[in-house]
Amino acid sequence: MSTTQSERLRELLEPLVTSQGLDLEEIAVDSVGRKRVLRVVVDSDTGADLDAIADVSRALSAKLDETNAMGDAAYDLEVGTPGAERLLTEHRHFVRAVDRLVKFQLAEGGELVARILDVDDEGLDLEVPGVKGRKATTRRLAFPEIARARVQVEFSRKDKTDEKDMKEEEEA
Repeated sequence: MSTTQSERLRELLEPLVTSQGLDLEEIAVDSVGRKRVLRVVVDSDTGADLDAIADVSRALSAKLDETNAMGDAAYDLEVGTPGAERLLTEHRHFVRAVDRLVKFQLAEGGELVARILDVDDEGLDLEVPGVKGRKATTRRLAFPEIARARVQVEFSRKDKTDEKDMKEEEEA
């Protein structure tokens, strides 16, 4: 059984990323012109700030130099977090996306845009926005019903802390 370079790198680097309190989400080796680029995507339940990214980047760089896992040819190491419109593929991704608006491609065909309210082992509880002044409705979606899911960017999204602050101001 052959293993790809990405799989070997994952085996080498994942314990190091985990020891930093992060999850290794993705690893890829790409050729850009004459250079190679090792892209490592990390995340955690609370997100990864710039300090955490810098720390894990230094640790990964040292490990790669120590083991010569990338060989003798030059390469660039890029460590980052998933983008704003990340694809949700793991259970933990859905948990991290609670209260976020998500676009679902359904296994049976069709699309659904809804806010994740809760996640359990079988699926999701969703709030489907109302159309043309109608109230939002709730819906249950089991994981096998989801072909693909991607977080949507919301520019005017109100955070729960904003709602709490508004209620406190109204009560004062």
